[in-house]
Amino acid sequence: MQPGYFGPRADGCFPRIRCDARGAWNVGGGRDNGGVLLAELAEVSRNVAATRARLAKIDALAAALRAATPHEAPIAVAYLSGELPQRQIGVGWAALRDRPPAAAGPSLTITEVDEAFTRIGAQAGKGSTALRRQLIGDLLGAATEAEQYFLVRLLSGELRQGALDGVMTEAVARAASVPVAQLRRAVMLRGSLPAVAEAALSGGSDALAEFGLLVGQPLKPMLAASAPSIEAAFAKIADGAEGADADGSDGQAEAARAAVEWKLDGIRIQAHLTNGQVRLYTRTLDDTTARLPEVVAMLGKLPVRTAVFDGELIALRPDGRPLPFQDTAARAASDVPVEAVPLSLFLFDVLHLDGTDLIDLPDEQRHAALASVVPPELLMPRLVTDSTDEATAFFRDALAHGHEGVVVKSLSSPYAAGRRGAGWIKVKPRHTLDLVVLAVEWGHGRRHGWLSNLHLGARDPQTGGWVMLGKTFKGLTDELLTWQTAKLQELEDHRDDWTVYVRPELVVEIAFDGVQRSPRYPGGVALRFARVLRYREDKPAAEADTIDTVRALAAD
Repeated sequence: MQPGYFGPRADGCFPRIRCDARGAWNVGGGRDNGGVLLAELAEVSRNVAATRARLAKIDALAAALRAATPHEAPIAVAYLSGELPQRQIGVGWAALRDRPPAAAGPSLTITEVDEAFTRIGAQAGKGSTALRRQLIGDLLGAATEAEQYFLVRLLSGELRQGALDGVMTEAVARAASVPVAQLRRAVMLRGSLPAVAEAALSGGSDALAEFGLLVGQPLKPMLAASAPSIEAAFAKIADGAEGADADGSDGQAEAARAAVEWKLDGIRIQAHLTNGQVRLYTRTLDDTTARLPEVVAMLGKLPVRTAVFDGELIALRPDGRPLPFQDTAARAASDVPVEAVPLSLFLFDVLHLDGTDLIDLPDEQRHAALASVVPPELLMPRLVTDSTDEATAFFRDALAHGHEGVVVKSLSSPYAAGRRGAGWIKVKPRHTLDLVVLAVEWGHGRRHGWLSNLHLGARDPQTGGWVMLGKTFKGLTDELLTWQTAKLQELEDHRDDWTVYVRPELVVEIAFDGVQRSPRYPGGVALRFARVLRYREDKPAAEADTIDTVRALAAD
């Protein structure tokens, strides 16, 4: 084929993007072959970012999805949520700094851009970094200025226009004219909003009804809310049970009883078993089976045909106390030898067992099923009680064993995958929040040359942005200072003489003594005596605590 040919080629060029002899992309064509233009999606993103009104965001997103074909919908949902369907394609911030001149007019469709991203991510081996940089430059050269702005922020994780999971889920439901509760359940079972959007827009409620729990397909994990004390946690559980009674369900008998389980400082794991074969997934739904052979061996011995378990992995000392979280994280995320840092497994829930889905059953029944097939040494320690005194003693025992605290669970709650509700309430002995680093200042004195003073932000669920809560340089060891100086410069967006401003991706766990009103910060609150406990590289920024949570603590 000759340079300048319009149409798909074996070397990876796409319709309406003119290819040259080396397979690069150049502007050409138009929308003659149909498809949603990237420019249209970029305009939707700008409009959504410009409004704070939740319903207006939903309306704009729903309109964009109605204009897309079912095949385009998953791409549109992912892009407008600030994500890539491919998740990672090996393009870092350095490859986005020096951009080519923008195209004069729009020509790229979102399908072509998605195919381009797939091609870029497929590069491997010697010279792949340079080739990816070349290809991303060619793609950006085929984009208008507005499209470049959208693509760079999409690739760098900075596309924050407020299209969070809840907003986007409602937009998909509205675009497809399906009940939002039905769509949420399908997302829970499939683990992917883009995939569910495609089904909803092509087949409506009938297509959503086909979604079920599939062994081997990970679900988003159920999350726990927080309470400052055992008494407060039991009160929240009781309030939830009273709400269920008001809806006509039978929860009165269990309103005063709850399960209390240890909360470990470990790694969340979801295990899928099929006839002796085991697959392990992280809380972000990544397959980590190959790195955990001892866990695979333990689960492979269980007397089940098919099962899906939820649990925690942790590295323990010979006396049973936990090693530092960094040891557990390093062992689970790298090729550290098993014998160097063996991991212990604690299971606390079962979502499927031998052909039967259990997610809609109450916690008490799910746990009974779990205990029927799992030996006691693999079960998370648990107490069922209606006494806050007994629960407090159990909490203190968990702390005495070196663990974080406890999770108080409603005995009547189903498994609400991907959601943080009143069914599970975590209690720790100190106030902690998972916040995101927004910027960092260079240190002085003995910290000269290190990035030291962290700017901390909470997630704003209404806008998708971040609300600064204050700064801290406390709790940082020399080792952490060295690490964060390198890591935060990798995330750099821009800087001035004193401060490096970073992309809001890195989650840090912060301990503090209280929340106080503060006119100094835009959220109106600030943390008292904030100090760094650890970085949470296992947790995405989308799961950071919200400004609403912080304000609720200030009101207590």
